[in-house]
Amino acid sequence: MNRRALLISFVFGALGVLLLVLYQRRFELEASGGEKVKLLVAVKRIERGKPIVEEAVAVREVPLAYVDDRSIREVDKNKVLGLRLGTTVKEQQLLLWTDLATGADDRKDLSSLVLPGYRAVSIRASRDESSASLLRPGDYVDVIGVLGAAGGEAKSAVVLLQRVLVLAIGGETSPDAIEQRDKSVQTDNLVTLSLTLSEAQVISLAAERGKLAVAVRHPDDQQKAGVTDIHFDSLLDAKKRGEIRGVRAGASAPVNLTAGGNQ
Repeated sequence: MNRRALLISFVFGALGVLLLVLYQRRFELEASGGEKVKLLVAVKRIERGKPIVEEAVAVREVPLAYVDDRSIREVDKNKVLGLRLGTTVKEQQLLLWTDLATGADDRKDLSSLVLPGYRAVSIRASRDESSASLLRPGDYVDVIGVLGAAGGEAKSAVVLLQRVLVLAIGGETSPDAIEQRDKSVQTDNLVTLSLTLSEAQVISLAAERGKLAVAVRHPDDQQKAGVTDIHFDSLLDAKKRGEIRGVRAGASAPVNLTAGGNQ
């Protein structure tokens, strides 16, 4: 009887250890972003118009949570070898389906860049000429709305969307075309974004109430920060400015942001 009880306790103990190991492995996977997916990456710079060759690509394992739908997986390697690029891919940069040339002149139609389930939505972004000249198709941005109250002049800065893909700048869908255009020509502030239908509704409503601005992100920055809306009055009060989460310390003297004041 004692031997039977000992055997049962041993079985349950082993089962408990197994469940603990499985739980720990699952926890580690979730914490690291999930199972690793093998993606193609350029090991050296591949110029626009050049074919993708075997020695120019390698495989990188990326957690599933951080995999872009446009990324080319290792299983599709044979499909892309020999195809020409419609845009320059830098060293250690992931290869994307949208990098491939889609026509005889390598010019990509906007519709071919839109992923299933998404929409191409154009906005007029409030940006100065210097920042406009630096934004490129393929960049990721956060969209901020400066929105006025329904019956007055009160305004708030609202983070509407985070980590949104830029499909086009003006009428250009290629980063190389942006770099080669005449710098003396005034930069168009028309930015076309890849959005879900619900996100497009949010942007459309915000554009009716105020101005939209974009903040460029690092391409590898996957985090979405928890932020709160900032009211205009908060900028005029030094104490309230100091309470705004994530704002680095600045001058203690109040900043004159009223009409006609120095900024």
